[in-house]
Amino acid sequence: MCTVVIRWSEGQPVRILALRDELTSRPFDDPGRWWPDHPDVVAGRDRLAGGTWCASRIDTGATALVLNRPQRPAAAAGAVSRGVLPLLGVAHGREWPEHVRTEGMAGFLLVLATPEQLVTWDFDRTGLRETRHGPGTVMVTSGGPEDRKAERYLAEFQRADFPQDWRRLVQGAPPRDDPGALVVRHERDGQVFATVFGQLIEASPGRLWLEHSREPWTARPWAGLTATG
Repeated sequence: MCTVVIRWSEGQPVRILALRDELTSRPFDDPGRWWPDHPDVVAGRDRLAGGTWCASRIDTGATALVLNRPQRPAAAAGAVSRGVLPLLGVAHGREWPEHVRTEGMAGFLLVLATPEQLVTWDFDRTGLRETRHGPGTVMVTSGGPEDRKAERYLAEFQRADFPQDWRRLVQGAPPRDDPGALVVRHERDGQVFATVFGQLIEASPGRLWLEHSREPWTARPWAGLTATG
């Protein structure tokens, strides 16, 4: 996951746009209930590592998302994959660090959005830093040059209605070789790293509404999913 926009206010449904940038050759599954030990969780599944970049828990209305961070791009041998973190986030809330060893993991930013709180954790070589966010519309990215996204787009998302105008902002331009663009496409050494998935999420306790697309910049309809429980 590389770009996340969250609209949060205590006691209100959480509204999220999540854009995933990844190697186009890396296979993944669309959101579903892929984990028998997490039957109330809906998430896309990375077929290589078995984890996810964005998980939503139906009964609590919690959503957790993980973004890569540049401070530590590679994990140590034997370290836990970052793809477990969204599952731990929706399962354990703010206590998720008690259930995993972060030592040696590649750098990440974990977002936890629930009807009660919006919290992020930033991990680099020195450890975890927790930040609680107030009500409003927040944009988080993978950092570095991508931070220009907030400068370019955050004010527009703050003014825009969810979900139709947020979708329209994503469809405003095709993928570009610019880390500050909303949707990207970078070709390097015979590989393509690009925006491969987009999700719009509205979550409250007992209800999850989700739309997703593998080409979110196009005018093609997004697939929909609604779950209750």
